[in-house]
Amino acid sequence: MFLHLDYYVTESSGHNSEYVAWYRKRADLIGQYCTNGTHWNPGVHAYILNRYLDHKNTWRDSIKEFLNTPDSEVNLSRGHEYAAYIFNAVFGDHTIFKFNGNVRNFNLIDNLPYGCCVEVPVVASKDSLESVAVGALPDQLAILINTTARCEELAVQAYFEGDPRKVFWACAFDPLTSAVLSLDEIQTMVTEMLEQNKNYLPWYKG
Repeated sequence: MFLHLDYYVTESSGHNSEYVAWYRKRADLIGQYCTNGTHWNPGVHAYILNRYLDHKNTWRDSIKEFLNTPDSEVNLSRGHEYAAYIFNAVFGDHTIFKFNGNVRNFNLIDNLPYGCCVEVPVVASKDSLESVAVGALPDQLAILINTTARCEELAVQAYFEGDPRKVFWACAFDPLTSAVLSLDEIQTMVTEMLEQNKNYLPWYKG
């Protein structure tokens, strides 16, 4: 994507291919781009799924065994995740911590939807998390990200309004979904997903 769009993609693993229309719509493209090195090819997906399934019914026992083992040691050294550094900056010793964080777009990126979720520089300091405005994205990137952001906003509206039609529209305009499926196929898929998850969606009547 860097070679074609002129900007480096921060999510540069095969994971990124799930959000665009160019890589996962044909078997030859999956074989070319979703390789073992990305850890997102179908074979690795199956391996990860099987590992989860192997522990599906035993993970609680594993935790109980760990907690009941007297000599179990917990590594309390700080890792590379952001949370500990953010907490320390805000209500610890107040060492300033700068990171890229997910926040709502309130005048931070000019050409993305107002209020959508964006990732921008954030400064954590005493009692404060301050987002940094970055202005407008280059046009080609704004097109790419607007498509996904507006689908996400439509899905959020669908939940709060209890509107399954908006769920369908959000999926219909998703880049990868629309590259692979027809509108009729997308409607069938969405109906099946809503049926499978109706216990979690009190507004869905079927």
